Amino acid sequence: MSEPTAHIAARCHRDTRYCSRCDLLVGLGGLRVTAVEYDHDVGLLVVGVESPRTPMGCPSCGVIAHSHGRSDVTLVDAPCFDRPVQVVWRKRIWRCQEAACPRKAFTEQDEDIARPRALLTTRACWWAINQIRREHGSISGIARQLGTTWNTVWSSIRPLLQEMADDEDRFAGVTRLGVDEHVWHHVSEFPITEGGRGPKQLTGMVDLTPDGDGRPRARLLDLVPGRSGKVYSDWLAERGQEFRDGVVVATLDPFHGYKNAIDDQLEDVVAVLDAFHVVKLGTQAVDEVRRRVQQEIHGHRGRKNDPLYGIRTILRCGQEKLTDWQRARLDRAIAADERHDEVLVAWLCTQQLRSAYQAKSTVEGRRIAEKILASLPTCPIPEIRRLGKTLKQWRAAFLAYFDTSRANNGGTEAICECLPGWSGTGWSGWFRSR
Repeated sequence: MSEPTAHIAARCHRDTRYCSRCDLLVGLGGLRVTAVEYDHDVGLLVVGVESPRTPMGCPSCGVIAHSHGRSDVTLVDAPCFDRPVQVVWRKRIWRCQEAACPRKAFTEQDEDIARPRALLTTRACWWAINQIRREHGSISGIARQLGTTWNTVWSSIRPLLQEMADDEDRFAGVTRLGVDEHVWHHVSEFPITEGGRGPKQLTGMVDLTPDGDGRPRARLLDLVPGRSGKVYSDWLAERGQEFRDGVVVATLDPFHGYKNAIDDQLEDVVAVLDAFHVVKLGTQAVDEVRRRVQQEIHGHRGRKNDPLYGIRTILRCGQEKLTDWQRARLDRAIAADERHDEVLVAWLCTQQLRSAYQAKSTVEGRRIAEKILASLPTCPIPEIRRLGKTLKQWRAAFLAYFDTSRANNGGTEAICECLPGWSGTGWSGWFRSR
């Protein structure tokens, strides 16, 4: 054979006690693998490691220390090969021979491997945090994968989360700011100290600043309890004048509380009403017209064979997405009764609203939007007239979409809607991007 297959081929170190390929596979820099065993009773992979012997200076005086034995430290590592992993680190103990040195003996430490007195390796801590961030994992589920307990996992990652929560650098460079509410849970709002789950609603702030290619990269900045203008205003005030001066565009849902906070704290910022929520208001208006006409004609809610009830989902679609069969069904339902024309008119008004956002250029989109603002408030259909008045109240924020390169709150919605519910461990630092 051209290549030796014996285990000795892997012994690349001068000290033949170590195997370079095992060291590479385990991936704990600075440590060498001395043993790998699988405990069939508990389904645990146990990896023994140690540091190669090198001269060690005393941290206090710098004098070369002498060996003073070993101490086995057991750490929980990130899972490997679908098995929980336990690392047994044979730490070297050193004794300083300098009589005047206050430090007599010390144990080797490496925070890249694990913090002093840690139960999890640094790698396992960040693996757990990434599972929470990206996979919506729970602490209990992570503990099962690591082969340890809930308290061990939480006590290990909580300091790292707190460091991220206290790091003010994440607020630097924010030019576009989004805000949205998030329902944390659906039970009582009793305080956590009394056995409850705390506040139901939170307000989330998201960085929507575009990257070098002009694409927004949504990044969660903070979550604060409550959903009100005061909550958002207080958060903006805490960030300081430098942060507020850097924000150029602020996107939001049609909620006057957040708008008032922007007006109070971000006076020179352009507020932009989210396109999705504007179209949603139009779709809701069409549903209200359909239900009202249904009641006026039949005296009851929609039933299976009622023409308007049969097209309820078609009325929520964009005109350009309808198939020929859907168009024919829509035409038949409208032609079934002349009173159904009111529903058709409402639907066409909503399609015009959608076309403003679908226009190829922002100039054309703004022209359509201004036409909508001029016509909808005088529409004879009460639901559409109310929609027009709502848009008129938000005129500046509605039209700002076309003056800010189509800024929207989509990234904020994506993050805040995808946050998992309360698990009893707090939210500080959980989902903040690196």
